[in-house]
Amino acid sequence: MGKTYGFAVVGAGMIGKFHAEAIKGLPNAKLVAICDQVQSAADNLAGNFGCTAESSLDRLLARDDVDVVTVATPSGLHGEVAISAARHGKHCVVEKPLEITLDKIDRVLEAHDKAGTTIGGIFNMRHEETAKLFKKAVDAGRFGRMTFGMAYGPWWREQSYYDNGGWRGTWALDGGGALMNQGIHTIDTLQWLMGPVKAVTSFCRALAHERIEVEDTGAAAIEFANGAIGTIACTTSMWPGHFRIIEVAGDRGTVAMADNKFFFWQFAQETPEDARIREKYLQFPGVSVGAANPSAGMTADNHRANFAEFLAALDAGRQPPISGREARKAVEIILAIYKSSKSGKTVSL
Repeated sequence: MGKTYGFAVVGAGMIGKFHAEAIKGLPNAKLVAICDQVQSAADNLAGNFGCTAESSLDRLLARDDVDVVTVATPSGLHGEVAISAARHGKHCVVEKPLEITLDKIDRVLEAHDKAGTTIGGIFNMRHEETAKLFKKAVDAGRFGRMTFGMAYGPWWREQSYYDNGGWRGTWALDGGGALMNQGIHTIDTLQWLMGPVKAVTSFCRALAHERIEVEDTGAAAIEFANGAIGTIACTTSMWPGHFRIIEVAGDRGTVAMADNKFFFWQFAQETPEDARIREKYLQFPGVSVGAANPSAGMTADNHRANFAEFLAALDAGRQPPISGREARKAVEIILAIYKSSKSGKTVSL
């Protein structure tokens, strides 16, 4: 038997619950504590999962039975928790985005480098079976010369989503709007498939909501380092909201993925597996995960896979696939989109 890791979840909101559910399903993990500055929130979630509740982060991090901290606080507070975890010698897995500025992210990375602890991000969309098949096809070179990549997140949020959230729709704690909060999973998956982004030209607007500081509609033209071009468009302004689309094309193939299904999978050089993939996965999704309701259709399964991957890396003494530096990439792209929209100029990364 290998090591069993003691986990603590910081943040007892909706995402914190998914973290707790994911941890409880891992054979080499034990959920030992939930921490939230609102004691009643910590008490309620800890009671549901049979662990202890803490309202003090310092007290939590001083515990000897905590090996790994997962961070599910508002986005602009991720760095504070992650840096404190490093200073107490704890490994850390942080919900997207890792942080909302590159300076904050780099301070998190530096703290864990100095402490000798491991920092990882969460991009649970990568763990869909369709996403893994997509990545396998890219890595095998089946698209030929890559020519185009698209990430499209046509989602909707009611005004109450922002009004009742407190921190949502603010630069200080949300770090952005439809791109940074909702679209980041789609953007991460696109860059994971297509490779580094070289430059962006963009427009970001708040069109369908009041009393928010950030965009509910963002669109960008993208140039990739491999010479391909593409688009990113993510919103919370498109009623009623529907499935996300990621499409990659080259001169020898095209694949289009809608949430966890494909609606196009075609290559110039067919293999027997292609027919099986189309038979199993080729359809439009019936329910779109998170399109209008943040938790609709969502389970803890992909978070569990993300955590399992992280623990496998700890056991092996290596960096996890979604390391802190890997999680930084999507944030860098989004911040470049914001900079381009504000300046009216193309921004190079």
